[in-house]
Amino acid sequence: MQVGVFVLAALIGVGSALGLVLRRNPVHGALFLVVNLGSVAVLYLTLGAQFLAAAQVIVYAGAIMVLFVFAIMVLIPGKEETGPDPRRSTRLLALPVGGLLLVQLVVMLTARRGAPAGTAPAGGVESLGRLLFTDYLFPFELTSVLLLAAMVGVLVLARRRPS
Repeated sequence: MQVGVFVLAALIGVGSALGLVLRRNPVHGALFLVVNLGSVAVLYLTLGAQFLAAAQVIVYAGAIMVLFVFAIMVLIPGKEETGPDPRRSTRLLALPVGGLLLVQLVVMLTARRGAPAGTAPAGGVESLGRLLFTDYLFPFELTSVLLLAAMVGVLVLARRRPS
């Protein structure tokens, strides 16, 4: 089961990374990045790193992506959509599929209540913080520089070119 979840999350991660690189629309690219960051959080969960998965979702998929999407929306004027909705049938299908997913979530949560609680992982937030700021300080800072470079890249790409 865990290997299947890992393979599925890895495939979604690779697919969303390809979608991020290949899409010309910056908003679609940002949404593919959100999917990619979510799949990385699932990969963290399969490795037993619940804190990192939660931090991934809260910090990167939440806060950073809201900032990116906001910057893209402000810097790139969008086209007004007029006329009939070309995806109306797909949008009408979203409600029953969402309901089915909700039922599946409820079934999974009720089945989980009967299962015995797992043991707490070794270490914890304190040992993670100690490792993050000692042994893994360089990769941590490198990640912050990469995020800064990505933000500068978005601003450069979004800048209007003189005609």
